[in-house]
Amino acid sequence: MSTPAKRKAGSPPPDSAPPAKPTPFSPQSPGSEGKSPTPGPASPAKSPSVGPGSPSAETSGAFSGAHWIQQGLPQVDSDDTDSALGSDIESSTVSISSSILNYRTINGRTYHSGSVTDGEYWAPNDQKMLGALEIYYHSIFLMMDEQLFQAPLKDDIKHAIDIGTGEGFWAIDFADKFPNCELVGTDISPIQPQWCPPNLHFEIDDATKEWTFKENFFDYIHISFLNGAIENWGNLYKQAYRCCKPGGWVEHLDCSPIVSCDDETLPPDSALATYGKIMAEAGRRIGRSLTIAHDGTQEPGLKDAGFVNLHTKEWKQPMSPWPKDPKQKEIGLYNYAAVTSDLEGVIQFLFQQVMGWSTEEITIFAAHMRQEMKEQKIHGYWTWKVVYGQKPEDAE
Repeated sequence: MSTPAKRKAGSPPPDSAPPAKPTPFSPQSPGSEGKSPTPGPASPAKSPSVGPGSPSAETSGAFSGAHWIQQGLPQVDSDDTDSALGSDIESSTVSISSSILNYRTINGRTYHSGSVTDGEYWAPNDQKMLGALEIYYHSIFLMMDEQLFQAPLKDDIKHAIDIGTGEGFWAIDFADKFPNCELVGTDISPIQPQWCPPNLHFEIDDATKEWTFKENFFDYIHISFLNGAIENWGNLYKQAYRCCKPGGWVEHLDCSPIVSCDDETLPPDSALATYGKIMAEAGRRIGRSLTIAHDGTQEPGLKDAGFVNLHTKEWKQPMSPWPKDPKQKEIGLYNYAAVTSDLEGVIQFLFQQVMGWSTEEITIFAAHMRQEMKEQKIHGYWTWKVVYGQKPEDAE
C-alpha cells in the first residue's frame, strides 16, 4: 500500500484531465444492513431549506453577482511581467446500489444521491472535483508537517473510524501506518477505490443520523473537512463520545473559507475577499456553517459532549505560492493548483442554488478569483483548526 511520501501528489501534465479513478466498490457493512439506504429514483436537485437570495440582495460587505458581470472578464497581461508565477505555476499545475449511484445533476456536475441523506452537500462528487481534492489533500498534508493526526495515539490501537472519508486518501494512509488497526471510512458518496489496505473498509453512511456503531468501541475517531455538512455539531460530538471507548481519542480538523491577510494586501472589493463572505452567508442560510475554524464550535462542543484533555492547534494555508518560505510556498502552490482546477465546482451549488447567482456571474467571478491568486499580490490564507480530546478512562 502507498504511504504519504510514496503517494505524493504531482502536478498534471499540460492540457491533461485529472487521472481516472478506479470504479468505486459496493460498500457493505457487516451486520449493519439497517444502514443501507432505501433504493429509489434519482433525486432531483432540491432547493435548500432557505431559498436563494434575490439577485439584487447584497451580502453584508460583499458584492452581488451582478457586480462581477459589470466588471467583465479580467484583463490578462500577455507578458505577465507583474506576476512572479508566470509560466512556472502554469507548468507546475497544468504539469452500490443503483439508488446510491443515482447522483443529482446540476449544470452537468454530479452530487451525492438523495437516497443516502435528507440534506444536500455542496461539493460535487465527480472526477473533476476528485482530482482537485487529491491535490488539495497533499497541500493539507504538507501544512500539517506531514502528520496524519495530532492526538497521542498508541501504536497498538485496534479500532478507528474516519467520518466523512471522501475519496479515502487519509484513511488509506492511516491504515498503512496502523496495519493492526481495523479502520472504517464513512461517506455519503461511493467514491472510494476498490484497492485499499486489508484493514480498511468503506461504508456509505450519513453521520448526521443516529450512529449504529458499537458503544465504547473506537480507540480513535477522526473527523475532518465537514464544514457546510453538519447542522448540529453538538449531536455529532455526543454520538462520537458514545462510540468512543474510555481512554480513546476524538480529533476534529476543519477550516474556514474566510480569506485572511496579515499585511493589508487584501482589498475589500477583491474576489478573494468576496469569496469568503459569500460562502459564510450561504452556510448561514442552509443552517450548516462553513466557517468552523472561526466559529469557536469545536472546543465547547467536544467539552459539552464529555471529552477531556482538549488541545487546539491552528495553521495558515496560503492561497497561492506568495510566501518566501520554501515550505509555505509549496503549500500555497498545491492549494492554488487544487482550487483553480475546479473553482466553479466549489462555488456552484452555494452561489447559485442558495445565493441566486447566475451561471454567467459565477463564471466571471471565478475568472477574477483565479487571476488574483495567480498574481500573488494578495497575501491571503485560509485558517485550519484541529481540536482533539479524550474520553475519560473511567467513563461508563
